[in-house]
Amino acid sequence: MAQTEQAAPASAAPAPQDVARKRPAYLSELARGTDRFHEPRRADCPWCGSHRLGVRLRTTDLIQHKPGTFTVDRCADCDHSFQNPRLTPEGLDFYYRDFYDGLGGKEAEKLFGAESSTKRYLSSTRAMRTHMEPQSWLDVGTGHGHFPSVAKTLLRHTNFDGLDLSDGVEEAVTEGRIREGHRGFFPELAASLAGRYDAVSMFHYLEHSRDPRAELEAAKTVLRPGGHLMIEVPDPESRYAKLLGKWWCSYFQPQHLHFVPLANLRKELEKSGFTVVGVERREPHIPFDLTTAVALWLNCRFPKADLPWRAKAATASQLKVRKVAWWAALPLLAVTYGLDMVLPPLITRMGFSNAYRVIARKNRRQAPTGT
Repeated sequence: MAQTEQAAPASAAPAPQDVARKRPAYLSELARGTDRFHEPRRADCPWCGSHRLGVRLRTTDLIQHKPGTFTVDRCADCDHSFQNPRLTPEGLDFYYRDFYDGLGGKEAEKLFGAESSTKRYLSSTRAMRTHMEPQSWLDVGTGHGHFPSVAKTLLRHTNFDGLDLSDGVEEAVTEGRIREGHRGFFPELAASLAGRYDAVSMFHYLEHSRDPRAELEAAKTVLRPGGHLMIEVPDPESRYAKLLGKWWCSYFQPQHLHFVPLANLRKELEKSGFTVVGVERREPHIPFDLTTAVALWLNCRFPKADLPWRAKAATASQLKVRKVAWWAALPLLAVTYGLDMVLPPLITRMGFSNAYRVIARKNRRQAPTGT
């Protein structure tokens, strides 16, 4: 999975030889169509079971521009939003491929290691430290282990482990960012890690999960009694979502499968044997909404030179138009970036924060099953 995502305004094109090497496999898969990457459309809400569903969003892949159309539905009863029809495991593999690693690995590395990410990681670490200083901490969806590498500067006596689907977790061990790396699905690995950790973090991870409730249960399994779970996710109630529509980067289709309102997550945590001890809706805000909206629009209108899931590379004239368009847009990008940096103290008081944080403590005595 991933930690906090950001859309790069204008990322470098991958090496032509790498694109050429991967193109046959991509085109072979796409020749079979993309419908097979979706499960059957469901008629009920996966959170509450209601059949009162409405379309919240229809969009394409605005990040990588891989073929396909995606729909996000919203439940009128519980306000949960979810991708419908949901991607199959095969579909997730296709759309994740060459994003966090492969062709997109270097760009992802730059983004997650950026100074702005470091500041957020330190803020999250301080938030946990107000409740406890854990001896052992599991970062779920750790990617290349950037959060643990930053957090340990404040928690020098904490042992950080990481869990992720990608091979980045193995690199994180090699680079010394984490002590142990666990590769696979959290719910499947939880039993082997039962009771090992004082703290578990999920930074912009839960929205990627096919089953958020199974992830919460896995966190409860690996935590010791009294241990703490920290979750940061996009806020589907952010006013930016309505203002920017499909250009709101936090929709992040097709990777984000669930958008859980704060009230729903709180209730589920308490039902699952946790006590919510901290909620924050302003500090987790990532100041990038306006800039990424413009960048997404530009990349949609003026795509990259060559991508392996396209049969043909862009022509010389198309490349020239793209270059001119990006140069012409620099003043607008500068303005939106300035607004993104300056406005948060005001707009996060007005419902525009794009993320929220919840910290919950695992109850020392668990209620009997069925109560």
